[in-house]
Amino acid sequence: MSHWIRNDGGRAAYGYTGKAGDCVTRSIAIVTNIPYSKVYSDMAWINATMPKTKGRRTAGLHSAFYGIYTTSVLFKRYMESLNFIWTPTMFIGSGCRVHLRANELPSGGLVVSVSKHLTAVIDGVIHDTHDPSRGGRRCVYGYWKLERLQW
Repeated sequence: MSHWIRNDGGRAAYGYTGKAGDCVTRSIAIVTNIPYSKVYSDMAWINATMPKTKGRRTAGLHSAFYGIYTTSVLFKRYMESLNFIWTPTMFIGSGCRVHLRANELPSGGLVVSVSKHLTAVIDGVIHDTHDPSRGGRRCVYGYWKLERLQW
Protein backbone atom coordinates (compact mmCIF):
# COMPACT_ATOMS: atom_id res chain seq x y z
CA MET A 1 0.00 0.00 0.00
CA SER A 2 1.26 3.45 -0.91
CA HIS A 3 1.77 6.09 1.77
CA TRP A 4 1.32 8.91 -0.79
CA ILE A 5 -0.99 9.46 -3.77
CA ARG A 6 -0.58 12.39 -6.16
CA ASN A 7 -3.84 14.35 -5.92
CA ASP A 8 -4.50 18.00 -6.79
CA GLY A 9 -8.03 17.99 -5.35
CA GLY A 10 -9.55 18.72 -8.74
CA ARG A 11 -7.52 21.89 -9.30
CA ALA A 12 -6.46 21.08 -12.88
CA ALA A 13 -9.98 19.96 -13.83
CA TYR A 14 -11.24 23.47 -13.06
CA GLY A 15 -8.58 25.08 -15.25
CA TYR A 16 -6.18 26.24 -12.54
CA THR A 17 -2.57 25.96 -13.68
CA GLY A 18 0.88 26.80 -12.36
CA LYS A 19 2.03 27.09 -8.79
CA ALA A 20 -0.18 28.56 -6.07
CA GLY A 21 -0.39 28.63 -2.29
CA ASP A 22 -3.57 26.58 -2.39
CA CYS A 23 -2.69 23.63 -0.14
CA VAL A 24 -5.56 24.53 2.21
CA THR A 25 -8.09 24.58 -0.62
CA ARG A 26 -6.78 21.33 -2.13
CA SER A 27 -6.74 19.50 1.21
CA ILE A 28 -10.30 20.46 2.10
CA ALA A 29 -11.55 19.54 -1.39
CA ILE A 30 -9.85 16.15 -1.21
CA VAL A 31 -11.12 15.18 2.24
CA THR A 32 -14.69 16.47 1.79
CA ASN A 33 -15.20 15.75 -1.93
CA ILE A 34 -16.49 19.31 -2.29
CA PRO A 35 -15.51 20.66 -5.74
CA TYR A 36 -12.22 22.54 -5.76
CA SER A 37 -13.86 25.63 -7.26
CA LYS A 38 -16.41 25.81 -4.42
CA VAL A 39 -13.74 25.49 -1.71
CA TYR A 40 -11.55 28.03 -3.53
CA SER A 41 -14.48 30.46 -3.64
CA ASP A 42 -15.10 29.93 0.09
CA MET A 43 -11.42 30.53 0.91
CA ALA A 44 -11.41 33.68 -1.27
CA TRP A 45 -14.45 34.95 0.64
CA ILE A 46 -12.64 34.35 3.95
CA ASN A 47 -9.66 36.37 2.72
CA ALA A 48 -11.89 39.14 1.37
CA THR A 49 -13.74 39.57 4.67
CA MET A 50 -10.70 39.26 6.92
CA PRO A 51 -9.65 42.53 8.56
CA LYS A 52 -6.47 44.04 7.18
CA THR A 53 -3.68 43.98 9.74
CA LYS A 54 0.08 44.17 9.53
CA GLY A 55 1.53 40.97 8.13
CA ARG A 56 -1.68 39.68 6.53
CA ARG A 57 -0.99 40.23 2.85
CA THR A 58 -4.06 38.28 1.72
CA ALA A 59 -6.57 40.10 3.95
CA GLY A 60 -9.05 42.06 1.90
CA LEU A 61 -8.22 40.22 -1.34
CA HIS A 62 -10.97 38.15 -2.94
CA SER A 63 -8.51 35.36 -3.81
CA ALA A 64 -7.14 32.18 -2.29
CA PHE A 65 -4.14 32.08 -4.62
CA TYR A 66 -1.66 33.18 -1.95
CA GLY A 67 -3.01 31.01 0.84
CA ILE A 68 -5.24 31.32 3.88
CA TYR A 69 -4.63 32.30 7.49
CA THR A 70 -5.64 29.03 9.11
CA THR A 71 -5.46 30.54 12.60
CA SER A 72 -8.22 33.06 11.86
CA VAL A 73 -11.63 32.75 13.49
CA LEU A 74 -13.27 32.82 10.05
CA PHE A 75 -11.28 29.80 8.89
CA LYS A 76 -11.98 27.89 12.11
CA ARG A 77 -15.72 28.58 11.81
CA TYR A 78 -15.65 27.42 8.21
CA MET A 79 -13.98 24.13 9.13
CA GLU A 80 -16.43 23.58 11.98
CA SER A 81 -19.34 24.25 9.58
CA LEU A 82 -18.05 21.32 7.49
CA ASN A 83 -18.05 19.07 10.60
CA PHE A 84 -14.29 19.11 11.17
CA ILE A 85 -12.91 18.94 14.70
CA TRP A 86 -9.45 20.38 15.50
CA THR A 87 -6.95 18.33 17.50
CA PRO A 88 -3.64 20.01 18.39
CA THR A 89 -0.66 17.67 18.63
CA MET A 90 2.15 20.09 19.46
CA PHE A 91 2.30 22.69 22.20
CA ILE A 92 4.87 25.30 23.22
CA GLY A 93 7.84 23.48 24.71
CA SER A 94 6.41 20.00 24.07
CA GLY A 95 8.57 19.04 21.13
CA CYS A 96 7.41 16.82 18.28
CA ARG A 97 5.20 13.95 19.44
CA VAL A 98 3.26 13.15 16.26
CA HIS A 99 4.82 12.69 12.82
CA LEU A 100 3.26 12.59 9.37
CA ARG A 101 2.93 8.81 9.22
CA ALA A 102 -0.03 6.44 9.22
CA ASN A 103 0.69 4.77 12.56
CA GLU A 104 0.71 8.12 14.40
CA LEU A 105 -2.52 9.58 12.98
CA PRO A 106 -6.14 8.44 13.37
CA SER A 107 -8.04 6.83 10.52
CA GLY A 108 -10.59 8.77 8.50
CA GLY A 109 -10.31 12.06 6.62
CA LEU A 110 -7.83 14.57 7.99
CA VAL A 111 -6.54 17.99 6.99
CA VAL A 112 -3.12 17.91 8.64
CA SER A 113 -1.10 20.97 9.62
CA VAL A 114 2.68 20.72 9.26
CA SER A 115 5.23 23.55 8.99
CA LYS A 116 4.06 26.02 6.31
CA HIS A 117 1.73 23.46 4.70
CA LEU A 118 -1.57 21.62 5.02
CA THR A 119 -2.06 18.19 3.50
CA ALA A 120 -4.89 15.71 3.17
CA VAL A 121 -4.56 12.30 4.82
CA ILE A 122 -7.22 9.66 4.30
CA ASP A 123 -6.92 6.44 6.29
CA GLY A 124 -3.18 6.90 6.67
CA VAL A 125 -2.48 7.75 3.01
CA ILE A 126 -1.28 11.25 2.08
CA HIS A 127 -3.13 12.86 -0.84
CA ASP A 128 -1.15 15.84 -2.17
CA THR A 129 0.72 17.18 -5.19
CA HIS A 130 3.98 16.04 -3.56
CA ASP A 131 5.07 13.88 -0.62
CA PRO A 132 5.41 16.29 2.33
CA SER A 133 6.26 13.61 4.92
CA ARG A 134 10.06 14.00 4.79
CA GLY A 135 10.34 10.26 5.09
CA GLY A 136 7.95 10.13 8.04
CA ARG A 137 10.01 12.63 10.06
CA ARG A 138 7.81 15.70 9.53
CA CYS A 139 6.15 16.97 12.71
CA VAL A 140 2.40 17.40 12.82
CA TYR A 141 1.18 20.55 14.60
CA GLY A 142 -2.41 19.35 14.62
CA TYR A 143 -5.17 18.10 12.37
CA TRP A 144 -8.77 18.75 11.41
CA LYS A 145 -10.69 15.44 11.45
CA LEU A 146 -13.85 15.17 9.40
CA GLU A 147 -16.64 13.83 11.59
CA ARG A 148 -19.45 12.28 9.61
CA LEU A 149 -22.90 12.85 11.01
CA GLN A 150 -25.05 9.78 11.75
CA TRP A 151 -28.56 10.26 10.36
